[in-house]
Amino acid sequence: MPVIAIGALGAVIFSRRNTFFGAIDAAPVWLLGAAVVLQLLALLARAEAWRVCVGAAGSRVCRRGVFHASGIGGLVGIINGPSGVAARIGALRQAGAQHPNSPRVGALVTAEVPIVAVEAMLAALTSFTLLGPLGLPWWSAVLCVVVAIALGAGLSILARRHTNGPWSGLGALRTLEGRGRIVGFVLIAVFAQIARNWLALHAIGVDASIFDAIAVLIAMVVLSQLPLGPSVGAAAVVLILGANGVALTAAAGVLLSATGMAGTLCFGAWALADRVRPIRRAAF
Repeated sequence: MPVIAIGALGAVIFSRRNTFFGAIDAAPVWLLGAAVVLQLLALLARAEAWRVCVGAAGSRVCRRGVFHASGIGGLVGIINGPSGVAARIGALRQAGAQHPNSPRVGALVTAEVPIVAVEAMLAALTSFTLLGPLGLPWWSAVLCVVVAIALGAGLSILARRHTNGPWSGLGALRTLEGRGRIVGFVLIAVFAQIARNWLALHAIGVDASIFDAIAVLIAMVVLSQLPLGPSVGAAAVVLILGANGVALTAAAGVLLSATGMAGTLCFGAWALADRVRPIRRAAF
């Protein structure tokens, strides 16, 4: 099914290639730079949220080491998302090998859950933005919010009751401060992504609101779970805003994917270059 969808999208774009390439050529250079900077901001904020989570799980790796691992994971994640998570965890364990009580793999895998839970909560709270574009009933948004709240409450209870083994990765959810810091950094990352979406859509000439930019972000996250590769951005924008013209919205999606990949490559390149230098144990 994903291959068929990509093929159909490619066929439509090819039939309107003049509009497609014209829209991309019209995108100002300053916007491309701004979009890359916003992607970097989102990556740095999410890396800091991850540092809070792995620190609560018992990791003693400094901020620089955590950012190295996050950047390397991002590079691998361009090719395959799950492999990116595995690479990030592997790089973190390697950086913390000198610490005798470093958390095990299970705890580090679980440390991903608080961030994903906050992102899911935010997506549920803004799921009403999908009602119009996808023709969903109003109660589906209410259901998403109820499920997200129940999930968050359940994870908080689980974190307090189980403090050892793999569940130690939920340590950041045991305190109000930990939860607040995760929410704060995830919000910065999400707002940066929404701003990037909105800028890219308007630069191409798509008449889109902030709510449309939010809906596109949710669609991109959901579609990224499918083997669509770099076409995720185009597919998401066409799905939400295809009524504005498939070629035009696909061009905006390609621009989003390109700037997102550029930001990830910049972060990953820094991580690899900086990794050759000794990592200071003290946080910077």
